[in-house]
Amino acid sequence: MKKTIQILGPGCPKCKMLSEQAEKAAKELGLDFEIVKVTDIKEIMKYGVLATPGLAVDGKVKAVGKLLDAQKIKELLQDK
Repeated sequence: MKKTIQILGPGCPKCKMLSEQAEKAAKELGLDFEIVKVTDIKEIMKYGVLATPGLAVDGKVKAVGKLLDAQKIKELLQDK
């Protein structure tokens, strides 16, 4: 089943790094995935995220306001 990984943020350097780390993690796990960048502040707020960058998987927020490395993101992607 395809996972949708949402990167929640305005496109700042931390957001870009989080996106790269998420892509790396998903590829290492061999997942069928899509990365969606949510840059509109109103859309980000719908997730309840007030600090960026944020990471959501299939619409569920997994991390807020911090830059995660690929290893931590892999743990979140495997979390049921």
